[in-house]
Amino acid sequence: MKKLILILTLNLLGVLLFFSWFHADANSFWPVVDKNVFFTFNHMLGENEAFRYLVAFTNLRFFDVFGFLAMFMVFLFHFVKMDKTHRRWMICMGVTMLLTAVIAKQFNMTFDFDRPSPTLHFTALGENVLYVSKLTDWPAKDWSKSCFPGDHGMCLIIFCVYMLRYFGVKSFLIGLVITVLFSMPRVMSGAHWVSDIAVGAVTVNLIVLSWMLLTPASDFIISMLMKLLRWNNPESQK
Repeated sequence: MKKLILILTLNLLGVLLFFSWFHADANSFWPVVDKNVFFTFNHMLGENEAFRYLVAFTNLRFFDVFGFLAMFMVFLFHFVKMDKTHRRWMICMGVTMLLTAVIAKQFNMTFDFDRPSPTLHFTALGENVLYVSKLTDWPAKDWSKSCFPGDHGMCLIIFCVYMLRYFGVKSFLIGLVITVLFSMPRVMSGAHWVSDIAVGAVTVNLIVLSWMLLTPASDFIISMLMKLLRWNNPESQK
């Protein structure tokens, strides 16, 4: 009963968070934060060459691989310490985590928002907007026709919370650092608003992850995968 109350509370927080953004006027919290963050970074692109090329580099398509590698290294850290049975369990846990990301992706598609990135939004308003791809002549991602909610942030948060659920606070904190480091480049380039992540990605995960990780759902999926592959479940050996 306590877990159900917690799940419903997290779901309600997600809904309230979403509506705090959805019904916001131009002078309320989220629009002001979004605008201030965008123009702070956008001005820095014009003033600081080192920052400009850092943002360009971290928004190249192949840079996403580094985010995956960072998550993989955390996963591998735990994997190598396991025996054969627990390593198989970890593989199934990883598949379950990917399945959760697929579910979250389907869930966030129900938002169906065509929200342009801040670069496109403020360009359309006639503002003088700097595009890092034009400043550097690098094919960096600095715009999007539909950026809400933030897919990168959503997947990184899923990894982060799975680490908390199965490996504890230290792994969660490492995952949190990875989440921030690999979510911010899109915000700094103007391809995403802060609220795409802080509202969109967080809202989806408050709902999806609460049902996956605070109920037996994730453990059940892992167990089913173990049975399907005819692997011994370490939980059954206790």
